[in-house]
Amino acid sequence: MKQVQNAAEFQVSIQSSNLIIAVFKADWCGDCKYIDPFMPEVEEKYKDRLTFIEVDVDKVGDVSQEQGIMGIPSFVAYADGRELVRFVNKLRKSREEIEDFVGKALDVYHTLHDTADALKNS
Repeated sequence: MKQVQNAAEFQVSIQSSNLIIAVFKADWCGDCKYIDPFMPEVEEKYKDRLTFIEVDVDKVGDVSQEQGIMGIPSFVAYADGRELVRFVNKLRKSREEIEDFVGKALDVYHTLHDTADALKNS
C-alpha cells in the first residue's frame, strides 16, 4: 500500500479518475495492526479495480482533520477529488467488513461513472 507522506501528495492521489481508497491508520493503533496481516491479500484481490493508499494520522495529521477522521482505522473512497463513501466506526474491522465496504465503494464509483458516461453520450 502506497504511504502518503504529506497533504499535497494526498490531494494528488484523490484527484485520480480511478477509485482510490484511503486507509487512515497509525503505528500505535491495535485495530490497525489487526488488519495488517490480511490487507495485502485484499489489495491484491482488487488491484485491477482500485488503488489503496495509507494515511498515517500522526504523520499527516492535517489531512485526517480536514477529512473528519475521528477513529482509526478508517476507510474512505475517493474519485475525481470527491469522497464517495466511507467506512468509519469505533469497532475492529474484519476482512469481510472491509471487503463489503470495497464492494460498496466499487458500486458507487461505477454508478457515478456510468451516469457520467450516459450524460456525455446523450
